[in-house]
Amino acid sequence: MSESVGTRAIIFCMSRPNARLFALSLACLLSAAPAPAEDPQDFWNSPALATPYRPSLSEDERVAGLSRLWAEVKFNFANFDLVPDLDWDALYMAYLPRVRQETSTLAYYRLLMEMVAKLRDGHSNVFLPNELADETYADPPLRTAVIEGRPFISRVLAASLEAEGFRPGLEIVAIDGIPVKQYAETRVAPYLSASTPQDLAVRTYEHFLLSGSVSAPVELTLQPASGEAFRRKVARLPDAEWSRLGVTTPPLELRMLPGNIAYVALNRFGNDAAAEQFEARFEEIAKADALILDVRNNGGGNSSVGYRVLACLTDKPFQTSRWHTRDYRPTLRAWGEAEGTYGGDSEKVQPSGTRLFTKPVVVLTGPRTFSAAEDFAVAFDAMKRGTIVGEPTGGSTGQPLTFKLPGGGSARVCTKRDTYPDGKEFVGVGVQPQVLVRPTIEDFRAGRDTVLEAALELLKKQP
Repeated sequence: MSESVGTRAIIFCMSRPNARLFALSLACLLSAAPAPAEDPQDFWNSPALATPYRPSLSEDERVAGLSRLWAEVKFNFANFDLVPDLDWDALYMAYLPRVRQETSTLAYYRLLMEMVAKLRDGHSNVFLPNELADETYADPPLRTAVIEGRPFISRVLAASLEAEGFRPGLEIVAIDGIPVKQYAETRVAPYLSASTPQDLAVRTYEHFLLSGSVSAPVELTLQPASGEAFRRKVARLPDAEWSRLGVTTPPLELRMLPGNIAYVALNRFGNDAAAEQFEARFEEIAKADALILDVRNNGGGNSSVGYRVLACLTDKPFQTSRWHTRDYRPTLRAWGEAEGTYGGDSEKVQPSGTRLFTKPVVVLTGPRTFSAAEDFAVAFDAMKRGTIVGEPTGGSTGQPLTFKLPGGGSARVCTKRDTYPDGKEFVGVGVQPQVLVRPTIEDFRAGRDTVLEAALELLKKQP
């Protein structure tokens, strides 16, 4: 093995006791060594693998992207034990010829999405280049909800569609003439990464069921509660038009319910707004005799936002979820030793100190409760501060590692496994409510909030 300039300089220094010669040799060593990178992530994020979007990528780019995806998952994915029958290397070999044959960038990325979906993890995903968004993710101005495993229109966002007979409560029984279950299972679900059956159902029937090309209207066969089914075609809107609809949900919603019960919907933790608004309105909330915190539609964000809310419900420190990650050390692998884990005890969060709500609390959860909102539910459950009512959560949290892929897209891999403070698992199963309540089709069509009604009944029985 040949010696580097640096190695020869070290040998020279060690063989000469003269201090001046040592200093000169050290200076030579330092000048010969490459300058340290300004950002340690530069080593992992070479621009060579981040080529720009083109409708068709070279075979080398496609294989390089697949290989990077394989490698990042192989060395970083935290949840291989939850997919024990998956041979990731065999899957890589199976997708190599498919990637070589598929020249279209859109079709190539759909292959990568299909491959990552085999991990069955909601925090491990492939994301299309922005240039393909309107070709794939354009949606009609409708919202859907999955109730008892069946999709229904939940909101109509355009007056023109209302005039055509679209209304909440209509069941979608077919799409483009294909029975909706068959359509979902063959054209939607195979490309979605999800941690649990309830997570997959929400992604399939609510987030992506009606998605497609902006140039292709979607035909829906709709079934009312009574009467004949009918068909309607509806145009999909580009992303720019969606922004004009102004369909936004506030981070926090507060209203007082009968019985002097404060209802607070915490809809997202993407920034500090929900916690700031909760703290700003705490005096109003504190006048209530009980509190309902609704995270059923909270898709997550930053866990610390939810912890700020929980800090107002106790005068003692409380524990958050415990976590660990893989501890891969190449030399230990060379010695034949097993890979270890790195992680610590759960974090302790201090109480607010200036705000304290001591009366009964109920938290509402469901399959749309995801990521940081699940961390919130875990900490609340571990606090023994109140009761969780509703359905199991999505069952996916963790720290994703994001990286770029050739052609302008990207991917992420879940690198961290969270559990309850005592080690109880919820990733892959969901946080389980103490009072299980599932909305029914009858109640949905009648506009009843079955879960909220159950929470109110529970609070009535408490002293």
